[in-house]
Amino acid sequence: MEKSIVKYLEESLKKNWKGNALTDLQGDTLTYEQLTVAIEKLHLSFEACGVQRGDKVAIVGKNSMQWAKAFFATLLHGAVPVPLLHEFKPDAIHHLVNHSESKLLFVEESIWNKLDVEKMPALQAVVRINDMSIVACRNEAMQKAHDNADALFAAKYPNGFGPDDVSYQDVAADDLAVINYTSGSTGNSKGVMIPHRALASNMQFALEHLTFLLPGDGVVCMLPLAHMYGLMIDLIHPIVKGCHVNFLTRSLSPKVILESFAQVKPKLIVTVPLILEKIIKGKVFPLLQTPKVKLMLKLPIVRNVVLKKIKQEIIKVFGGNVVQVIIGGAALNKDVDQFLTRICFPFTVGYGMTECAPLLAYAPWDETKSGCCGRLVDRMEMRIDSEDPATVAGELWVRGDNVMLGYYRNEEATRTVMSADGWMNTGDLCNVDADGFIFIRGRSKSMILGPSGQNIYPEEIEQVVNNIQYVVESLVIEDNGKLIALIFPDYDAAKHDGMDEESLAKFLKAKVLEANSSLPSYSKVADVRLRTEEFEKTPKRSIKRFLYQ
Repeated sequence: MEKSIVKYLEESLKKNWKGNALTDLQGDTLTYEQLTVAIEKLHLSFEACGVQRGDKVAIVGKNSMQWAKAFFATLLHGAVPVPLLHEFKPDAIHHLVNHSESKLLFVEESIWNKLDVEKMPALQAVVRINDMSIVACRNEAMQKAHDNADALFAAKYPNGFGPDDVSYQDVAADDLAVINYTSGSTGNSKGVMIPHRALASNMQFALEHLTFLLPGDGVVCMLPLAHMYGLMIDLIHPIVKGCHVNFLTRSLSPKVILESFAQVKPKLIVTVPLILEKIIKGKVFPLLQTPKVKLMLKLPIVRNVVLKKIKQEIIKVFGGNVVQVIIGGAALNKDVDQFLTRICFPFTVGYGMTECAPLLAYAPWDETKSGCCGRLVDRMEMRIDSEDPATVAGELWVRGDNVMLGYYRNEEATRTVMSADGWMNTGDLCNVDADGFIFIRGRSKSMILGPSGQNIYPEEIEQVVNNIQYVVESLVIEDNGKLIALIFPDYDAAKHDGMDEESLAKFLKAKVLEANSSLPSYSKVADVRLRTEEFEKTPKRSIKRFLYQ
């Protein structure tokens, strides 16, 4: 670890003192100076409460500058932030606050109204994240310090507070930095122990490979900060670079997202496939199906002009200033991937997991290959359990600075994925080509064994099904030896086209059976079942497969 994330942040707070740091879109803004003052005042409350280095502090709420303030204050105090997804049910929040042994809880008001502090007996205090007021307290000293934070701050800094006063105690490489509870696609939540070396390694990689992002540049933060992908790449990384992070305060509809792009004009956009696919499928693909455009795309001389114009229009849709779009969390729809590659749109698909904080693979858009998720990142090594990784998929194992310490208070789960010499089983099946590019085939836990011993990867079948008209998302499962496609369709679009549910079901079944012609015989779908609501998702918007097996 050349430099800790604590020192990266300390340097940025001092260097970018007068610049804008955090904004709630349609709301308030904090400069780096104001953020640092807020952090210092929270540190005074922590000290009064007896929160020491290594103590746990849970944070539950939607993305906001108040959330970020609580996170940075905790991390820079030497305590351990425990981000919890705001969509967790009250009983799950009670359990995870207790399991993490958190002393403090920062919580959004709407969530707090559903919680019971008596079910979290170890908490010293609960702070309402909306206005940083204490709503429950078992520690009189913290209540007093919190109520008198301004006076205590003035007494500590009688000559004013400036960049020279900013100094945080450094950390060791293997010190625990964050406990991040997964809500995985193949099982229940586990507390991933992220060490400081993993945050520092991820940060160093971003500094060395995303050099176009500069102090003052605007960033739209739309991924959940309770997940390492959003936390590391969409918050910690831009703040270290002195950027201006803008939080979406409304629901993540394409309309809201595109309005934020138009306002912020970001150079870097970090997203998941579902969001990008909705924008491209909703805004671009219908245009390509108009008779005029279809005709022009058939004319060799005109085709390149049309595609260049389409690329320019997409760039405008993303704010007009985008240098790169990074997609993670799942594979990108094949049709969308091929179209964006065809027009040389600056997008790249990366690969990571909570247990690696999160980076495992990346390649810039002008070097990557279609269908892959980049090359292994710096300070990491990998091996694949396959005699020939280029042609036969095998489980991917990794080792290096980014790898977690293990699962908090769960030695059995840790032993199932970690070897004694530091190798970690990702649980993903992949191929690697001669140039080192990684191609993910699917999760080993979701692989289906065919009747004659063939390896069936449901994710690959789902890519085909998801390209069918009206399919929003799908999941392929095995039922009595047959492959069944569970589909959540776009009922509104079908209704607009004059279809009732019965005719929609017939249409989709016929299209799936037709699509079977592009699949191997052992991967053909036998039946289709429609769902009336979308699948339950993880924080990174992957379907929780284990719920539907």
